[in-house]
Amino acid sequence: MRLSFHGADRGVTGSCHLLEAGGVRVLVDCGLYQGEHELHEENDQPFGFEPAEIDYVLLTHAHLDHCGRLPLLVRRGFRGRILTTAASRELARIVLLDAAHLNEEEAEHQARRGRRRGRRGEPPLYTTLDALNTLDFFHDSAVYGRAIPLDKHITATFLDAGHILGSAWIRLDVEEKGRRRRLLFSGDLGNRGRPLLHDPAPPPEADYVLMETTYGDHRHRSVPDSVAELFAAINDTFARGGNVLIPTFALERAQELLFYLREGVRTQRLPAAMQVFLDSPMAISATGIFRRYPDCYNHGVAELFRRGEDPFDLPGLRFTRTPEASMAINRIRGGAVIMAGSGMCTGGRIRHHLKHNLWRADCSVVFVGFAAPGTLARRIIDGADTVNLFGEPVRVNARIHTINGFSAHADREELLAWHAGTGRPRHTFLVHGDPERGMGAMATALEERGFQVTSPRRGEEVELE
Repeated sequence: MRLSFHGADRGVTGSCHLLEAGGVRVLVDCGLYQGEHELHEENDQPFGFEPAEIDYVLLTHAHLDHCGRLPLLVRRGFRGRILTTAASRELARIVLLDAAHLNEEEAEHQARRGRRRGRRGEPPLYTTLDALNTLDFFHDSAVYGRAIPLDKHITATFLDAGHILGSAWIRLDVEEKGRRRRLLFSGDLGNRGRPLLHDPAPPPEADYVLMETTYGDHRHRSVPDSVAELFAAINDTFARGGNVLIPTFALERAQELLFYLREGVRTQRLPAAMQVFLDSPMAISATGIFRRYPDCYNHGVAELFRRGEDPFDLPGLRFTRTPEASMAINRIRGGAVIMAGSGMCTGGRIRHHLKHNLWRADCSVVFVGFAAPGTLARRIIDGADTVNLFGEPVRVNARIHTINGFSAHADREELLAWHAGTGRPRHTFLVHGDPERGMGAMATALEERGFQVTSPRRGEEVELE
């Protein structure tokens, strides 16, 4: 039984792990490397295994750093089965098609620049056709808690991770050469007590654990305090006559923010007359998918659906799909909340809104999610005086707010609590985090509790006893 690690390291995100047992090869996630803006070459490198030899891909959830290289896997020969939950399958469709479109746009942009300089541009990492072909390999949907036999020696069980709609952590029960071993792959774990989703399902005892460490060194602020800070930032900005920009992740964060804004208006903590723009075609499509899975939500939100109320709707909300509608927003001088992707400001419409508002002292930018090292979001958060947008320097005069209580990732205490449920595993592998901060801090905490811990590098292989 062999486990190998093909995800990102050095603080860049991107999840991909390969288990080989009994002649079956199971890949858990196949994520795009994200972090520094220029990662095309790194994502285009060989996987470190032969795609045609993979039998199954088990997808924990539909974030790009977990599913974003699937079209590349298919283009290079994968002909196995992709298994995930029904909601993740729907979300992955819009995520992969959007990523392909952005790849094609960027390749065309670089080609135009290259032609002016007498150089050939690089082809896109993958195309829309590659993404569409990938959807053919998604098979029967996984149901939380129901074991799926992969062959006579391996069963996979998806359990609710509480991270985004449809997210799961995965239990693999493996029998090989008379030995039975249980492996847990955390995927990305969510926070308990969130307003929309169920809490993460508790884990069973296991022999081996692979656990994410995004916030392994951090304790999140409480949700009520975070909501109060968001409302204060909006009201303060409106009083100064400006706009509020919220770089927004299309899956979960956008929908959660709409829920909070709705509650703010309902309880009169926010002005009923404010304009709210969801300026992200992918987030708009994702919100439609979120409405189709009311059973995935906690009791309070499910009750709203049962009463015929939409938890993601509020007065003054406008969905802007077209580029023309997006550009029209920039004529608004104040009183607007503008939610747009990408959440790390590495692309998308948020960069245009930053160009028009970041230099204005009466505006605010509110960051409500993780910002990887090297991204534009991280540079602004870290206090840059000037940033480059579309080849031009832009002063950072707007007020910058960072509210970490909205994170969809478990914090240090919740990661430790989830790990405690796994009993005394033979070994814990820490992945998906900053080597010195999240990963390093979590390694220290677990080693102090007597656990055997490794933070594997990309390409590393281990034999499991």
